[in-house]
Formats: sequence, C-alpha cells, structure tokens
Amino acid sequence: MMQTDIQSGHLDVAGFIVPNGRFRVKGITYQASGGGAGVIDIFDTTVAPISATYGRSGTLVTVTKSVHGLATGDRVGIAYSAASGASATNGNFTITKVDANTFTITDFNSGTVTPGTACVYVNSGAKWLTSFATIVSQTTPVNVLLPGEGLLASLGIYVNFTNTAFVTIFYG
Repeated sequence: MMQTDIQSGHLDVAGFIVPNGRFRVKGITYQASGGGAGVIDIFDTTVAPISATYGRSGTLVTVTKSVHGLATGDRVGIAYSAASGASATNGNFTITKVDANTFTITDFNSGTVTPGTACVYVNSGAKWLTSFATIVSQTTPVNVLLPGEGLLASLGIYVNFTNTAFVTIFYG
C-alpha cells in the first residue's frame, strides 16, 4: 500500500525540517548554488550539529572541539568536509576520548586528511543519516527517491549544507 501522508519541508539555509518527532525521510530535492561543489548532510537530531575540525592518518581520525564533553564509548554521528579531494567516512561511530578538547574515531577506510579540516557531529542518541554531493555545473534540481520505507529519523530531521541553493525533504 502506498503512503499518502507525505509532508515536505524546504530550506534555503541549513536548519530543521522537523525539530522533533519520528518520521521517515522518503525523498530529497536539491540544487547546487553555482558557488562551487557542495554537500548536504542529513541528521536525526533535536539539536543542531556541532562544528569541529579533524585530521586523518590511516584509519585514525582525530577530532578537535574545545570542551567537547564526550567520554570514551559515546557515539557520534559525523559528517566530514573534504581537503585536497579526500575526507574521512561519514557515519555513526563510537569515540575514544583523548582529552577535554580531542577525541578519536577509527574509520572504515584509510587515507590522509590535513588536520584543521571542518566537520560537524551530533551525539546523545542523535545520528547521521545520509549525505549528498552537489556539483558546480548542476543547474537544475536533483530529485532523489529513497527506496523501501526511506530513512528513519527517530528524533527530528536537520539538514546541514554548503554551496547548495535549496533542499526540500519529503517525509512521512
């Protein structure tokens, strides 16, 4: 049976599509801004993602955020910016606390990213759901239909994006 109670939310800047509630993300429409390659990160959260920086050496990702407040064993949902065409792997990871300003994550993949590269993360039961890349030459909207039942957001839906003109999320 087809779901008929689909709603949508539209953003021209990063923010909440739904600040709280359990929903399934069913589809996404977005368009690049023409200002360079961009990224769209979707989180299951009731609070905006926290900005930090990171570096990667091999599979070890080191995240720096002043007074992050996390403990070893906490889980974060994290999305990374690229540096020189490389980035760490977006996802949901268990962290190891190094000190009050630094924690590490073991990435699934290996590579090198210069320390100081931007990232955003959520914690306290919040999760990263998915990311999409935009390209400079993209002058028409892109429609993405998520298969099956879509992506479950148990807390709320937050969209963080750069170099993107708009994002519309369809949910139900």
